[in-house]
Amino acid sequence: MKRFIALSVLVAGGALAAQQAPTFKLAVDYVEVDAVVTDRAGNFVHDLKKEDFQVFEDNKAQAISTFSIVDIPVERSQRPLFASAPIEPDVRTNERPFEGRIYVMLIDDMQTNSLRTPRVKAAGRLFIQQHFGSNDTMAVVHTAGGAKNAQDFTNNKALLLAAVDKTVGRKLESATLSKTTEFNRPSFQAMRVGQEAPLDPYEMERAHDARQSLEALRDIAEWFATVRGRRKTILFLSEGIDYDVADWVNNRSSFWVTDTTRETIAAATRANVAIYGIDPRGMTQLEDESITVSGFPTDVGLGQQSLNHEFLMANSSLRELSEQTGGFAVINTSQFANAFDRIVSDNSTYYVLAYYPPVDKPGKFHNIQVRVMRPGLTVRARRGYMTPKAATATLTRSAKDAPPDSTRAMTPEIRDALDSPIPVSGLAMRVFATPFKGTAPNASVLVGVEMRGKDLRLNTGDKIALTYMAMDTDGKVRDGKTDVLTMNLQAGTKTRVGETAFRMLNRLDLPPGRYQLRVAAHDEGGGSVGSVLYDLDVPDFAKVPFSMSGIVLTSLSGATAPTGRMDEELRALLPAPPVALRDFLQNDELALFVEVYDNEGERLHKVDITTTVTSDEGKVLYKNDETRDSSDIQGKHGGYGYTTRIPLADLAPGLYVLTVSAQSRLGNMPPVERQVQFTVAAPVSAPPR
Repeated sequence: MKRFIALSVLVAGGALAAQQAPTFKLAVDYVEVDAVVTDRAGNFVHDLKKEDFQVFEDNKAQAISTFSIVDIPVERSQRPLFASAPIEPDVRTNERPFEGRIYVMLIDDMQTNSLRTPRVKAAGRLFIQQHFGSNDTMAVVHTAGGAKNAQDFTNNKALLLAAVDKTVGRKLESATLSKTTEFNRPSFQAMRVGQEAPLDPYEMERAHDARQSLEALRDIAEWFATVRGRRKTILFLSEGIDYDVADWVNNRSSFWVTDTTRETIAAATRANVAIYGIDPRGMTQLEDESITVSGFPTDVGLGQQSLNHEFLMANSSLRELSEQTGGFAVINTSQFANAFDRIVSDNSTYYVLAYYPPVDKPGKFHNIQVRVMRPGLTVRARRGYMTPKAATATLTRSAKDAPPDSTRAMTPEIRDALDSPIPVSGLAMRVFATPFKGTAPNASVLVGVEMRGKDLRLNTGDKIALTYMAMDTDGKVRDGKTDVLTMNLQAGTKTRVGETAFRMLNRLDLPPGRYQLRVAAHDEGGGSVGSVLYDLDVPDFAKVPFSMSGIVLTSLSGATAPTGRMDEELRALLPAPPVALRDFLQNDELALFVEVYDNEGERLHKVDITTTVTSDEGKVLYKNDETRDSSDIQGKHGGYGYTTRIPLADLAPGLYVLTVSAQSRLGNMPPVERQVQFTVAAPVSAPPR
């Protein structure tokens, strides 16, 4: 079993291995080809049938065993009308199977001029802000900069944008400029014979950087090989490979860069990964470099002509990587919005063809041709694949690096679900994670999991395994736990679980930082498996002068679901266990708890805490104000514990935002707030008798 770990860790300095998600087939005993078919106007053709296609491998016709058309909508996040941006949900769920697009945005710092870093950021941000759907998932990886600059798979736009903003161009100066510098050195002029040009003093370093960029592409493609049944895309933001492989006389590493390019294309075509090379320079006349070389002598092949050659060479590399893998290159254009629309269209609507290839030796490359019988149509698909070499079993990172408590009783099904880059929906779950101040330097994170009762077998003696695992930005598991529950339920409790859900509460001790919380459950009796990915930010409550925990919510109706483990710290603070529901009925009542942490307690002052419920249109329909005195700081963590109840009877059906804010009257600290989005619906009327 191959493993998945944070893409950024491996791209930055190791071989990227793969993982197996439970819903996908790992062994490559059939070949899957995504085909985008367009008419003369560039519009996708929707009405083709299996009989309209022909697939050839090495010029031999293949029998298409599986045929389907994929049509994925672009969903937008639900946003309150009064808000300028969507409110990130505090509960994540896998109740709907993942049906979006899956991207990796690889930002090529190694091939980006530092002066053009803002252009890379602008292009990446444009795609995320305007072309990334709420049902999509993406990872952002850099060819340089390390794991802390990357973002694991998420659909949280704020996190993706933050990763893009960490881009720092590190491209070497142009070979033309470096050669010109050498040309003008007195030592070179003294030895100059005839019209020869100097060698590039950075040739070896340039080759190293080129190979690092290509190897990053290759490693991501190899990892992507395990994700089956959907189109997979690498958005390669790069100025192109800055190395002239055609000049094999002077560039001594030409063979190695060419070989790495072939390996990259082979890995992408084998994995059915489409690469879209995107040159963030847009329409350019190379103004920055042209100013520098203006007036240089051209008798040795330097100057503007040499710069133009470098530009065309880099564009050619992007075009080759893209077209050979079924994508297209976005080069020498400033119309990024139009190009991004095409990329989304490619990944939203396409045909999937699969066939069983002839048995062959491992490591051999096979050409693929996809043809359509109807005239006037254009087909874009990968052009081949390489027969995979025999895989060797390796331990998953989640199991190998996890704390002993989390690996004890971890089933193979849970291992695979934890390693999946997308949620596994066989067992529906809702998950929330609420950080509180803990024992320094750690925070205490309350994790709540609700498993849908109708998905559980619930026979006496059946076991449910539940694992929590928090991975930091370096891909290291910082804390994790595994619970094994034996179902010995009384008849009434079993009925309630079947009608509602089964809840588990647990605590993780985590230092301040950013994490991806992975939660997986396995109903060993029924065999169903589910997983949820949760982006978690843990503040430094001990150092920040004024801060707030997350919001814990409960409701009278939601609390009817049985809880397998209570949280002792909250038992006396809330009327019922915390719930992961965010959809309530008008006849329900909410209760919440937060802690406000005030590290300025040495100076006497007051703190105002306010709770509001705001309608979709921005009207405040509920408000509660309380004032606390710093001399009354409660609890062992030095915070104000705050609770309130909110009746829903007066709220019309619709979307609402619950906001808890706190303001210190010292005047030197900004206010803090947390928000939760929820909906209210009318109670279901009883059927007439």
